[in-house]
Amino acid sequence: MKPLLLLLLAATCWAENVSIAGLRQPVEILRDKWGVPHIYAKTTDDLFFAQGYIAARDRLFQIDLWRRVNTGKLAEILGPQAVARDRIARLVRFRGDWNKEWATYAPDAKQIVTAFVRGINAYIDSLQGKYPLEFRLAGYAPGKWVPEDCVARVAGLLMTRNLPREVERAIDIREYGLETIQTIRPPDPFVRLEIPKGLDLKLIDNVILKDFQAAIGNARVDTEQGSNNWVVDGTRTNTGKPLLANDPHRPMNIPSLRKTVHLVGPGWNAFGAGEPALPGIALGHNEDIAFGFTIVGIDQGDLYVEKLNPSNANEYWHKGSWRKMTVEHEKVAVKGRGEQSVDLKFTVHGPVIYEDGNSHRAYALRWVGAEPGGAGYIAALATARARNWNEFTKTVENYLVPSENIIYADRTGNIGWIASGLAPVRKNWNGLLPVPGDGDYEWSGYLPLKDHPIEYNPPRHYIATANHNILPKGYAHALGYEWAAPFRYQRVDEMLKGGAKVTIDDFIRMQQDVTNLLARRFLAVIRKHAPKASAEMKPVYERMLKWDARMTVESTEAALYAVWITRINEFLLNSPAASRLDPVAAIAMLEAQKDDRALRLSYARSLQELERGLGRNQAEWTWGRLHTIRFEHPLKVNEKYAAKFHRGPIPRPGDGNTVNAASGANFKQTAGASYRQIIDLADWDRSMMTNVPGESGDPDSKHYSDLLADWAAGRYHPMPYSRKAVEAATEERINLTPR
Repeated sequence: MKPLLLLLLAATCWAENVSIAGLRQPVEILRDKWGVPHIYAKTTDDLFFAQGYIAARDRLFQIDLWRRVNTGKLAEILGPQAVARDRIARLVRFRGDWNKEWATYAPDAKQIVTAFVRGINAYIDSLQGKYPLEFRLAGYAPGKWVPEDCVARVAGLLMTRNLPREVERAIDIREYGLETIQTIRPPDPFVRLEIPKGLDLKLIDNVILKDFQAAIGNARVDTEQGSNNWVVDGTRTNTGKPLLANDPHRPMNIPSLRKTVHLVGPGWNAFGAGEPALPGIALGHNEDIAFGFTIVGIDQGDLYVEKLNPSNANEYWHKGSWRKMTVEHEKVAVKGRGEQSVDLKFTVHGPVIYEDGNSHRAYALRWVGAEPGGAGYIAALATARARNWNEFTKTVENYLVPSENIIYADRTGNIGWIASGLAPVRKNWNGLLPVPGDGDYEWSGYLPLKDHPIEYNPPRHYIATANHNILPKGYAHALGYEWAAPFRYQRVDEMLKGGAKVTIDDFIRMQQDVTNLLARRFLAVIRKHAPKASAEMKPVYERMLKWDARMTVESTEAALYAVWITRINEFLLNSPAASRLDPVAAIAMLEAQKDDRALRLSYARSLQELERGLGRNQAEWTWGRLHTIRFEHPLKVNEKYAAKFHRGPIPRPGDGNTVNAASGANFKQTAGASYRQIIDLADWDRSMMTNVPGESGDPDSKHYSDLLADWAAGRYHPMPYSRKAVEAATEERINLTPR
């Protein structure tokens, strides 16, 4: 390289040389101006060692907390209140054939994961006890990793979702009656709700899930889930090649749930995002294909009610005889208390998450995560290296947990979609309620992937999913009965229909779209009643009918609508069950009514709530004042550190039914698209992305929240892929050399 060019690079890039034990050959890490590391290595081991090293360097507190949550080691730092959730994490730990476990993900999965955790540990060692501020404030040190930590199951348990709904539905049926719940919360596709033979609804209570819910909830350290994707083929783009968009929705955290990385090494040239505690990428592209996902919602778990022997609580009734539970005894390290003993119990169905000695019942979880390969997202180690549709579909066969709508595009112009994930076959029940564990309700294997919904180069020239009911018309298999409302998908479909050519800018506008199709239905109800409206309601209806159903931050009508639809339920049914009506069911009932009584009464209630929250001046009743987001670090800190760790509140457009999804209780956004990607298969370097609030978890780093303002404004940044583009965007060089 010429001396002048070296001087120019030195003037624009900060360089660091790090000698570290564990490497075989030198590794380059080029960090671009948006904080994304581009890792160049000569061996697979070095590539993933470096990914582990940079993940720890950028997100050590976050990944250490992830490890503790997933492996049952939270009580060590939080104290006795975390023992119950630690027990659940240990209950769902994989206990099968480890050779099959690793081989299911990818032939070299164990090698890759081992190198990754070696990199994490090497960074921890390099600190020589001088740990980041979060550890010093919380008063503990990061722990060392083993490969098995990366395939812990709690993260996947969160994404299977069905168990709490089984319990909730059973309680609702007990309180309000089967026919009422069948009417206001019908399964989709429709099936008759039937109480399983031998199930006593009086024994189903939320206490069963107390520890389970704690285990899958956010962990906070005291000092205190929809998605969209779509792809179009080259006949619909101005380049003649496909475009692919994806924005997975999960809890909005600081640091970000996702970590973006570019991995370049033997057999690897992949750019995209994954979870910071896992190697590889889960969504993005390589040299040949692009891929993204949304949750399908396959019913992947069941709650079994086991009848216990009154004379021996470690025996349960199954297929005509008493069987002994498997019992493991473990010690849990507890902050301030030394160690505490816990018993881990298992029936033939799975781990016992709750026992009731009074009723002589135990409640066991059967779920697909107990199978080899049941850890979330690790199978993407194979998917990220697929080169064509055939290779891609083979890797997706092992994409077991969670169930994902994985969309696909390749450089030769093909597009496709597979509804992946293990789907239990239930021959004599539907999985909507808990079942007795007596042996009458057993799984009959899993549905082969070839029988899952799949599309390849459909004649419509595009594919879209948004957690909605993806079952094709006349589909013969039962994947599940619970889906997200269809409005985000319908809006995407509406924007893609018509045959016009689309560009990256069009996809950006689509991802930022805040048109609410449920609000359109609400306005149609108002339009029906407006001609006969009372003098009091006529101006209200007229005002609302001028609204375009867009949930913008400056819209007063959006704020009024959002509160109004939450207050309709109590005026629709003369039953406490009205509270179980979601807005979709509520508006469906409104559409069937001949008068506007419920509209009028709920409007008056909405005005009262808006006055309480936003004051009497209706000119200040904007959606952005009511609907905000705050990024709170999991470390609870005093006022001295609050501004350092937390960000917000920030006014937010959209809601849970808009493509720009912004869901959360009490009009506060807590979930949505922290990571977005738009991938151009005509030129990888033209691809765009955003990751909020930043790529770093270090509050002293410029990349801690430098992407927040752009994200809030709907702006994206490039995904430089070619070496030339990466060099042009590089701000920092980290040269790792073997010690």
